[in-house]
Amino acid sequence: MTSYGGQPAARSGSRTHGLAIAGLVCGIVGFFFLNVILGPLAIIFGMVATRQSGAKGEHGMARASVVLGIVDLVIFAILMIVAANNGGFHWYVGS
Repeated sequence: MTSYGGQPAARSGSRTHGLAIAGLVCGIVGFFFLNVILGPLAIIFGMVATRQSGAKGEHGMARASVVLGIVDLVIFAILMIVAANNGGFHWYVGS
């Protein structure tokens, strides 16, 4: 099946790897929620996407997800250090 320009519909100029997108989403969401879980997932997805992408320079998003995953783990470590120095986190419900 071809699209209006005569090129196949399944082809596009640049294809983005699905694992790179998944890693990027995990890295961004990990800033706010569950960074200890989503950070390593972002690193793993990014590393796999980097290895699977060709040498065409299509691995920028995969590298960004690896960096975001590392930042998520650093944020988690900082939060744990702050919690240890302040006697832990306390949740107050009600008055």
